[in-house]
Amino acid sequence: MPPSTGKQMNTPSTWHSPLWQAGPYRAWLTDHGSLTRRLQARCPRFAVERLRQGIARPHTDECAALGLAHHRLAMVREVLLLCAGRPVVFAHSVVALAGLRGPWVGLSGLGNKPLGAALFADPLVVRHPLEFCRLDARHPLYRAAAVHLAGAPRFLWARRSRFEKAGSPILVTEVFLPEVLCLP
Repeated sequence: MPPSTGKQMNTPSTWHSPLWQAGPYRAWLTDHGSLTRRLQARCPRFAVERLRQGIARPHTDECAALGLAHHRLAMVREVLLLCAGRPVVFAHSVVALAGLRGPWVGLSGLGNKPLGAALFADPLVVRHPLEFCRLDARHPLYRAAAVHLAGAPRFLWARRSRFEKAGSPILVTEVFLPEVLCLP
């Protein structure tokens, strides 16, 4: 889906890490297609494992990206994308509660289904430009992803994008785990 040409929101500079540092992760980070479809094409035993879904406070940088006040609650969903039982991507999505009563009403019932498949199948969904970050142990998403690794590296590469439907945003962050580099 092409990026929108609308006004972009200001986000913390940490989400503008230079991609030349990403090495072999760069191709995964910059692909504008559906990550779910890309993983399914490379992995005959692809699965989604829902880790957590519920009402929570988004991280500060997520509030800024979604235009939410810091004290507002949102629905947060975290899943692992698995290839043959091995975690390859940790995904974290945030949607304002108002969106759950509107265009994102079906999000609560996804269970172990991939969110990406639903987003890319809906022609009314607009994707905003990708942002990139090299996460380290100071970032809560690094810590949430690292618990699923036998030995966590010093940093993990992540990308995020805001999607919109009927003016209601959802923020999707994908943290690439080292096993993703083992896929063909």
